[in-house]
Amino acid sequence: MQSGEDKLIARYFKPLATADGALGLRDDAAFYSPPEGHELVLTADAIVSGVHFLPADPANCVAKKALRVNLSDLAAKGAAPAGCLMTLALPAGSNDSSSNETWLDAFASGLKADCEHFSCPVFGGDTVKTDGPLSVSIFAFGVLPRGTMVQRSGANPGDRVFVTGTIGDGALGLKLLREPARKAAWSLSDGDAKHLIDRYRVPQPRLAMAAAVRALASAAMDVSDGLVGDLAKLCDVSGVSARIEAKAIPLSSGARHALSSEPALIETIATGGDDYEILCTVAPDRIERFRELATAADIGVTDIGEILEGHDPPRIVGADGAALTFARTSFSHF
Repeated sequence: MQSGEDKLIARYFKPLATADGALGLRDDAAFYSPPEGHELVLTADAIVSGVHFLPADPANCVAKKALRVNLSDLAAKGAAPAGCLMTLALPAGSNDSSSNETWLDAFASGLKADCEHFSCPVFGGDTVKTDGPLSVSIFAFGVLPRGTMVQRSGANPGDRVFVTGTIGDGALGLKLLREPARKAAWSLSDGDAKHLIDRYRVPQPRLAMAAAVRALASAAMDVSDGLVGDLAKLCDVSGVSARIEAKAIPLSSGARHALSSEPALIETIATGGDDYEILCTVAPDRIERFRELATAADIGVTDIGEILEGHDPPRIVGADGAALTFARTSFSHF
């Protein structure tokens, strides 16, 4: 006889376990054999209601964000997704089975769409009840040629600092969700407001750049906790410093309008997190090829500064050449 948990897994998550090694989620474990000459890259991130997403966020978006924040890590290491395991902790307080089923239907639908789109099947996991908030923890793994993972530790003085996409959208999107009146205050169009909110709810992992990062970047990581703080982490591990031009930080149309209306938002943009873009360093003689591959992948990349000798924290300088100061450099749980 199937337990309630067995039925939940069979209904919602077995259809996502399409790899042979997942064994149809009928076992306590799964197996995966990387292609010859390749190795695994492993990453795990959790998202928690009220911390990484809002309780009212659509269930399909919650599922997509849970997977994509992990895929962003794989992209920054130069890896291609191969699979994932998931633990879903559902609040114990609700007795409304119909609303639970509606939420799980949407959650599983969103996760299925992304597992298929990113070729990242579910290999297993766990479902539990909790007295705390809803949380989703995903362990993802990817593959790349042996010995080619791009670490944080390879940045060298003279390298240029690049980011993909645009910075600050996710943090601004969260502000909009919490304070809808900011749409008018920032003179945002409906399209710009939607873009910012979508970027918060559903990150865009830059997997199309993985091969270029692997081949040409000296160091890389994804921007999840804020550009300033994450660059500081990269520089610390590499034993270098950096200078970033604030005016070079790439902004979307919505972010530009918001910043024009409220210049103090530069701190939110530079430190707020939820970007899930790739931050990497590239030697000067590799920049042209890096740009070519980015164009071929249809992903924008922007040179925002330079890696310097020394151990000082990275400096973000304004138009007048003076260093900007922020109350905090990044998001932190502790």
